[in-house]
Amino acid sequence: MKLSAAFLALSGLNGAAAFNVGAAAAVRPASARMAPVEMAWDMKEITPDGALVQRVEGKTRKTWKFNDLSKDRVQVALNSEGRPVNADIQLWLGPDWTPFTLKAYSEDGKARPIQTLVGTRNKAAMIEVRNLGEYAFPFIAASNYAKGEMATVPAEIPAATSAVRVDGGALRSFPLDPACESLEVVLNTDGKQLNARIELLNAPNNPKQTFEVFTNNGELNSLCVCFNTPDAGNTLRIRNLAPVEFPAYIHLQEK
Repeated sequence: MKLSAAFLALSGLNGAAAFNVGAAAAVRPASARMAPVEMAWDMKEITPDGALVQRVEGKTRKTWKFNDLSKDRVQVALNSEGRPVNADIQLWLGPDWTPFTLKAYSEDGKARPIQTLVGTRNKAAMIEVRNLGEYAFPFIAASNYAKGEMATVPAEIPAATSAVRVDGGALRSFPLDPACESLEVVLNTDGKQLNARIELLNAPNNPKQTFEVFTNNGELNSLCVCFNTPDAGNTLRIRNLAPVEFPAYIHLQEK
């Protein structure tokens, strides 16, 4: 009877993940096993009721306004129904200052949604999402202040991982474990400008998802993104587009 009860408890988990948790999972509470951290990046975390979701048609833009000066991190997510996503995400501070821009591309906005955190520097801010694709390629987007643990992710990942330095003009590649289901990346500097491109490759040179960031301060506005990796055989490629005197530091956390 004890074996049957244990089997029923395991069968309540989500698919094959139930059989990968190992013997240690049997002694952990069910709530701990059923709440993967990577789901906090999802659009449902930003707006559980869907009130902040906006449809962005091709060649149009949508904005979200933020006025809470006690908070300094907003979460942004872009999804599609399986079509490509090609977007420009900008942080506006004041009437004409754009200290952070992020060009984001995904071959499949359903399997690999755009998921990022943007620092607002404790100022009144606005997030703009512009659809660079054609009219036939709309997507949905949402943005809100990061909640709970998500607000500290840009600081926690560098604290928990070793930094890999990439000098200006240099290139770094990181093959991912075939068992990796998602990859969290923080790319920052020591206060200098950050100008870099991150690509998730599948096969020798097939970019599935790309981020290109520019900010005048890579410490206040580090690049913090999460890649979904539904397929095996992935490689992360990072190129520092800045001059040689502007190094960046890479922090990776596989899930």
